[in-house]
Amino acid sequence: MEIFTTNNVWMMICTALVFFMHMGFALLEIGLTRQKNTINILFKNIFIITIGLLLYCLVGFNLMYPGEFNGFIGFAGFGLDAPLTTEGALDLTYNEGYTYWTDFLFQGMFAATAATIVSGAVAERMKIVPFMIFTLVYVGLVYPIVGSWQWGGGFLSTFTIGETEGFYDFAGSTLVHSVGGWAAVIAVWLLGARIGKFNKLGKPEAIPGHNIPLATGGVLILWLGWFGFNGGSVLSADPELTSLVLVTTCLAAAAGGVVSMLVSTVMYKNLDLTMFLNGILGGLVGITAGADQMSPTDAILIGAIAGAIIVFAVSLIDKIKLDDPVGAIAVHLACGIWGTLAVGIFGAKAGVEQFLIQLVGVASYGVFCVVTAFIIIFTLKKTMGIRVSEKEEVEGLDAHEHGMDAYPDFRLNEH
Repeated sequence: MEIFTTNNVWMMICTALVFFMHMGFALLEIGLTRQKNTINILFKNIFIITIGLLLYCLVGFNLMYPGEFNGFIGFAGFGLDAPLTTEGALDLTYNEGYTYWTDFLFQGMFAATAATIVSGAVAERMKIVPFMIFTLVYVGLVYPIVGSWQWGGGFLSTFTIGETEGFYDFAGSTLVHSVGGWAAVIAVWLLGARIGKFNKLGKPEAIPGHNIPLATGGVLILWLGWFGFNGGSVLSADPELTSLVLVTTCLAAAAGGVVSMLVSTVMYKNLDLTMFLNGILGGLVGITAGADQMSPTDAILIGAIAGAIIVFAVSLIDKIKLDDPVGAIAVHLACGIWGTLAVGIFGAKAGVEQFLIQLVGVASYGVFCVVTAFIIIFTLKKTMGIRVSEKEEVEGLDAHEHGMDAYPDFRLNEH
């Protein structure tokens, strides 16, 4: 019983840390965008976490963990029905490590993150109502279905090549980050770039964020929250494994930041803080798939490669004329794919067969998420429109979508 209580307390602390990550996402997004869209971004972030938890309770949890199912899609019924008590006594047959309620709340915090990734990528030009509808469908249906393929005991958890069985994604480099990243690519492509992002020659122009100190605070909050994101994914308070996971998580973040800073300085001849910050996040996303399988040295290498990937991915996204104001695609998609494949290259599971299984997993998620995101967003584009008018974009979404100003006593005229 003491172990059961300790596990529950640890999982609840991690749940709180993952919840706190939503503050980090919000601060990062508003810091890297212009002040005239601050209310809009904050509104979206609050909507995502509130509606996300309700949807996950009513539908998502039982879509993601349906018990016995065909490996692709299954549903255990609406709402939560906890197998917790038998005549007033605790029944631990559900899970010997922690309660049903703990499991739901921890997993529910993850569910909303996929839509938050999209929020940053479409910032400053997407209508709020279509974004809310997208969130309802993507968090309510798409994320739980693809989550069941691995974490719910679906086909990827038993997929075998040779002697090796099972796609591996410890805490969600693919299941959370890439799922959001694929949708972000489709959304940004269908939306188009912000006014002024590309000049008449097609060259990208910098649109600076209005509050880099807030963005920096957001990244540090996300780093702290990742201790719960990865540490809680051990699903127990096992001291050996949780401490290793926290070490690998921290080292990958540090390596990602340093390498991203160095590579961007060599390429662009300036010490870019935003690239430094995104490098930290890239390292965190990269280690998330295999944080429990890596040595500290492995973690540093994975984070370092993720940091380099960030710089080149940001450049590539500009070259193909996609406009991602916060670097969400580079961080969550590019580094999510890298971290997932890294499980087959580094650490305890490294091997050709495991690498190929990881590749199949990445491709499976990519195809399903691209197709579903396209269907949802393209339908919204053709029916109600997804982009605000030029006037609304120039004057700011806060004034037009919300009738409010985030900084009423300090307003700059922006043209």
